[in-house]
Amino acid sequence: MSTESTKDHVIIFDTTLRDGEQSPGASMNVAQKLQVALALRDLGVDVIELGFPVASQGDFEAVTTVAERIEGPTMCALARANREDIDRTWEALRAAARRRIHVFLATSPLHREFKLKMSQEEVLRRAVEAVRYARERFEDVQFSAEDAARTEPEFLAEVAERVIEAGATTINIPDTVGYTVPSQYSSLIAYLRRHVRGIERVVLSVHCHNDLGLAVANSLAAVAEGARQVECTINGIGERAGNCALEEVVMALRTRHDFFGARTRVRTERLYPTSRLLSNVTGLQVQRNKAVVGQNAFAHEAGIHQHGMLMHRGTYEIMRPEDVGFSGSQLVLGKHSGRHVLRQRMTELGYQLDAPQLDKLFEEFKHLADRKKEVFDADLEALVQGYIGPREASSWKLESFSCVSGLGTVPTASVVLEHTDGRKVRDAACGDGPVDAVFKAIERITGQHVRLCGYQVTSVTDGEDAQGHVSLEVESGAHRFQGRAVNTDIIAASAHAFLDALNRMARTTGPTAVSSRVIPSIQASA
Repeated sequence: MSTESTKDHVIIFDTTLRDGEQSPGASMNVAQKLQVALALRDLGVDVIELGFPVASQGDFEAVTTVAERIEGPTMCALARANREDIDRTWEALRAAARRRIHVFLATSPLHREFKLKMSQEEVLRRAVEAVRYARERFEDVQFSAEDAARTEPEFLAEVAERVIEAGATTINIPDTVGYTVPSQYSSLIAYLRRHVRGIERVVLSVHCHNDLGLAVANSLAAVAEGARQVECTINGIGERAGNCALEEVVMALRTRHDFFGARTRVRTERLYPTSRLLSNVTGLQVQRNKAVVGQNAFAHEAGIHQHGMLMHRGTYEIMRPEDVGFSGSQLVLGKHSGRHVLRQRMTELGYQLDAPQLDKLFEEFKHLADRKKEVFDADLEALVQGYIGPREASSWKLESFSCVSGLGTVPTASVVLEHTDGRKVRDAACGDGPVDAVFKAIERITGQHVRLCGYQVTSVTDGEDAQGHVSLEVESGAHRFQGRAVNTDIIAASAHAFLDALNRMARTTGPTAVSSRVIPSIQASA
């Protein structure tokens, strides 16, 4: 993209599927990544960073699959500054219509001394060689100077100038650990624009982390100084405290165009649906007072504010809720609703479901509608999270359970599980409460014994018949696994979530033999 065409256009480089997925608990399978990538395409982002192909075979396959199936945005993947990573990235992105490689190498004194154990001259040579080699395969080459914000400005300028000469088309200046503040970061961008020969021929990019809560502020300060690409994630997810939040930087540029004089191509009315989709896929809930996409972002409770809103909405709202995807009305579905309206509503919410997924969701929706008077969007999103992607092999399914609990009574639970190989197995256990008893019975059946290290129940919607969303985390050795489920019955939701975690563990560590104490009293034909 020419310098002239990027003068007023800020490129939105979305790294939700790469840096965002590195957020603890945010891992996604291939089918889920496809769902998010489709939503990002519909949102109108310019570049989607799909992953780090050399990190694992799973990451390679995910990058390859999404790159093959999604058209429109530029498909990007990360590579270290070596030939093995660059070759692997080329293999993963080969089928993409528009592709970019993102090569990175640390430049700060701290990283040079303790991580790389390299001198300035060695870092410079490695960076130039990597970019030159990458350019033999890719026309679009981005170079990132990791921990640039803590790098000597003179050395950073030298690295940028040399990799531009080697063929880099985008130069990224990351604040990798969220250390800098807006005035420092904008000064660094201004310094590079003044001192790097050839900087006018490339796109200057920024990538800010949120360790001090300044990722969006730093990114906007850089845009004000001429940066024309912002790397960001939906809901600001990412390592540690996260990344620059896409929805916040996009709406800041739109709302304060008078100040920044820059625009993006993002379809802002898709921001809220995309935020909700990611939240339900990952299980990472958005705080109610989150800017732009939080439930309270356009809520007004104070009397003075309400009065002002009645007189003129501009008194207390600087954005229209419709502009970011909120609706003034809530579509309520019930037990008489059909597949067509369900599919339409799921599409509006940002989900692309195939026929089997829609059939499964419709079945669960009907069951839920029989238990609830009204089914809201949040209920649908909670239901669909379990049907994105095929059912994995070697997993257990909850067939039935019963509990006895009360004051002066030892809580007990009887559980029946069905395995994908057709077995149905029953066992019972006692516990400190009904949920604990169910968990112990499940452990006896599966033969998997874990430590519960996190358990949370939240209400999906309001009302006495609301669904409960259970998220939990279990630990086995050095590994931790998360599980999530929703149900109007909290104990049932807990059981499903616990099984979800154990099934994830089995797929990672391998199946465990069923305990000999289990009574296989139910045959598959029963």
